[in-house]
Amino acid sequence: MELGIRGKKALVCASSRGLGLGCARALAAAGVDLVMNARGAEALEAAAAAIREEFGVVVVAVAADVTSEEGRAKLLEAARDVDILVNNAGGPPPGLWTDWERADFIKALDANMLTPIALIKALVPGMMERGWGRVVNITSQSVKSPIAILGLSNAARAGLTGYVAGTARQVAGKGVVMNNLLPGIHATDRAVSLDQGVAEREGITVDEARARRCATIPAGRYGTAEEFGAACAFLCSQHAGFIIGQNILLDGGAINATL
Repeated sequence: MELGIRGKKALVCASSRGLGLGCARALAAAGVDLVMNARGAEALEAAAAAIREEFGVVVVAVAADVTSEEGRAKLLEAARDVDILVNNAGGPPPGLWTDWERADFIKALDANMLTPIALIKALVPGMMERGWGRVVNITSQSVKSPIAILGLSNAARAGLTGYVAGTARQVAGKGVVMNNLLPGIHATDRAVSLDQGVAEREGITVDEARARRCATIPAGRYGTAEEFGAACAFLCSQHAGFIIGQNILLDGGAINATL
């Protein structure tokens, strides 16, 4: 399918690996020029170089901690005129409700709620002036079905979801389409970390931990960054103009719900 976004420009956060990289690659395949961001310069430059070579699009790599004011200013200098914003950030560490203090919540909110909101506020006005824009926020299946050991993520991502619900409907009339993608478990470094944690707690191998988790997913497997990226690219396409403020699960059917 021709997505109709060739020549557009996108900012994809946390895009040196995992789901963010899957989104960046899918957009590049559709002919979109990129601003890619991550904290680690080496991995980011390698990912950017590979995309330039494979897809022939312009890629600007900005290594910065986007949760800091200095890092965000550096990123926005390169991304001020983007047509597409993909908000993404790694999740906070797992734990129990008794483990977390105020500082832990502030850190989670900064990464998974307040920074995406700051980027939306900085970039969406320009999209509105130009009459076209797309924002995709990568959140989590936990906003639909909380995950007990991911309480920090549950709280921060649910807060972003509430903000987007109202904001998306305020900007839609100006041609800006804003939605959330809610990943379940995907074959990324985050999945490896979670499976290792289960293995250590329960005295089993990582393969056994993964097999147990796969057994809870109707699709019988973990998702891939490639198929996640394809879903993101569709939401950024010309065909998604009537999809406003939605929370779209990509979880292999793991959440058992009618609505």
